[in-house]
Amino acid sequence: MSRPLSLCPASPLPPSGYAYAELASPAPAATALLAEECALALSYNGINQAVMMVSPSALEDFAIGFSLGNGLAASIDDIYDLKLSGSGTARHAELQISSRAFWALKQQRRQLAGSSGCGLCGVESLQQALPQLAALQPGPLPPAAQLQGLRQRIGQAQHLAQQSGAVHAALFVDEQGEIRLCREDIGRHNALDKLIGALQRQGLDCRSGFAVVTSRCSLELIHKALRAGFTTLVSLSAPTALSVQWARQHGLNLIHLPHHSAPRVYSPAPQSHESLP
Repeated sequence: MSRPLSLCPASPLPPSGYAYAELASPAPAATALLAEECALALSYNGINQAVMMVSPSALEDFAIGFSLGNGLAASIDDIYDLKLSGSGTARHAELQISSRAFWALKQQRRQLAGSSGCGLCGVESLQQALPQLAALQPGPLPPAAQLQGLRQRIGQAQHLAQQSGAVHAALFVDEQGEIRLCREDIGRHNALDKLIGALQRQGLDCRSGFAVVTSRCSLELIHKALRAGFTTLVSLSAPTALSVQWARQHGLNLIHLPHHSAPRVYSPAPQSHESLP
């Protein structure tokens, strides 16, 4: 499939302005920018697979990351072509995938009415909800210095959030501690899918840095991180107990970055009360 010629981050679409009035206030109506969303239908080799509510930016990144993060394609090499069509609130992503990937997709065939808030919509079995995933080759924890001030830097990188709020972000921080990529979406799973897709399209190694999610960290995000090959996932909100269990079992470093205290390493399981190295 064709790859982008530029490595510039995807430009967010400007949100619309909507009038509002303050409750029990005589002040005149004002205007606020609100987050945009659209319905994106994804089809594989001509077969409709999912409809997801997404923010209408970086849709190629999302289509690729969704395919990889949900195990519909084993690698980007299984995706031969991607075409986007439609406009406004109705979009369509048509993917051509390898016969191997298409056979695997048909084994878990389902029509999925997507939701930006639920990562397991349409899952039909416990095998899909709790898949067998390979353990990672453990990687080192990031230096504590790279997490200092990270919340503030994330806020500066979230252009859509600055304009309208109501969006999550997933980011990639490189070996030098710099934010290389930021992808935003109304759905926390969608944001991570977009980041995974962007990394693959730009040929960046997931193991050469770490991923950050601004949302709570539940099991579905662990699944996506493991499939993508990240060695470290940092979340701004606390992880669930099950996500910690899975991270420890599969060799994924899992760190919670609280608002007002030191980073908390949940995986690997602590051997002492020492903080990050």
